[in-house]
Amino acid sequence: MRILLTGTNGQVGGALRPLLDKGGSVVAPLRAEFDLSKPETLAGALDSFKPDLIVNPAAYTAVDRAEDERELAFRVNAEAPGVIATWAARHRVPLVHFSTDYVFDGSGEGRWREDSHTGPLSVYGASKLAGDLAIRAAGGAHLIARTSWVYAAGGANFLRTIARLAGEREDLRIVADQVGAPTTASAIADAVAAIVLPNATNLEQWFARSSGILNLACAGETSWHGFASAIVAGLKSRGVKLAVKTITPIATADFPTKARRPGNSRLDLSRLKDRFGVTTPAWQDALSAELDHFVILQREQAGR
Repeated sequence: MRILLTGTNGQVGGALRPLLDKGGSVVAPLRAEFDLSKPETLAGALDSFKPDLIVNPAAYTAVDRAEDERELAFRVNAEAPGVIATWAARHRVPLVHFSTDYVFDGSGEGRWREDSHTGPLSVYGASKLAGDLAIRAAGGAHLIARTSWVYAAGGANFLRTIARLAGEREDLRIVADQVGAPTTASAIADAVAAIVLPNATNLEQWFARSSGILNLACAGETSWHGFASAIVAGLKSRGVKLAVKTITPIATADFPTKARRPGNSRLDLSRLKDRFGVTTPAWQDALSAELDHFVILQREQAGR
């Protein structure tokens, strides 16, 4: 099986690469070869790559900057996936795409189901929702995995930001009224591989089990404040010297950002378990494993 995997320099793409390598020949084009900001070039590139499966974690993810770069965000997150999905449908090639909790308005305290009403609060969320709709409209075999609060030991993300700030400051002020499930890129990759690799010969049938869309996050919930507190505690328990002494909970209103964030990012994971037999780790367990990896990376970099 020839697998086209985008975004291998990113968190999810990087985690997926070694797993998908076990299931076929992975084609991982550079951005210059497959540029989502230039949707008009993608069909020709796909003609040359001739994939049997497309996995697309690449996206425009600069949530606040998207408020000023609406056109670019929509090209990458909406138009490009639409072009890819149209090509995939025409050639009967299954497509795995990644979306976000930001397609919801974040109201209430319940868990968002795959068929819950959408209502993005930001340009980023609107662009991702537009991509979801374009893929579904193309009519091909597809699986859209909606994730939340994605992070990894490498890259630019909340874990690494908190680790840096905790080493510099005595007090951190972290939002406590936004709730979701911190989700490691490796947990996402493991779940996708568990669905895709054993069922490579009949993915169209398997994707139909989810009606084309699937929530995929770690189990449990916490706030950003709870997540930050767990990161700091985990680093300290691993012998990392930090300056931080207090982590103060604050309201979203006390930390204004250009883009609005959903207050409730809880995702219902029952479809993942019931239809695919896949369960994800508790966010605390996933964090523990990621912190082990993070500390190793930090020590390796310090020794260079």
